[in-house]
Amino acid sequence: MSDAETEYTLHMETPSVEDYCLLRVISGLSPKSKEAATIGLPNTVCGVTITLDGKAVGMGRIVGDRGCFYQVVDMAVDPVHQARGLGKQIMSALMNYVEAEAPDGAYVSLVADGPAKHLYAKFGFEPVTPKSIGMAFRVSRT
Repeated sequence: MSDAETEYTLHMETPSVEDYCLLRVISGLSPKSKEAATIGLPNTVCGVTITLDGKAVGMGRIVGDRGCFYQVVDMAVDPVHQARGLGKQIMSALMNYVEAEAPDGAYVSLVADGPAKHLYAKFGFEPVTPKSIGMAFRVSRT
């Protein structure tokens, strides 16, 4: 099937637990357990899923408090479907939500891995260094 015949569908919805877990792994993001995804996904502020023939091939979410802070997370596209503008479509849909729903002064953040920073820059995101640095803590129960 050529790109011209490929018809992707963008859904303004959070991916299923199964699609979420699979897309994270195949796109190179850290794995998340089904238990964690079952707890976390219902707390999505805005979710986007892209499908092809009913199968999820891309996703992105916004989490946050719906007032002061929003964070773009889980940007993932199946490697077989990368370089076709799907990441840009997902970000466009997420940013349309922010522009329509977030109050004035809301802080929207994300962590950009590798070349994804170029995509995010197209939507107005800028590095916060050297004034600030990103920091993280991962819970480990093993």
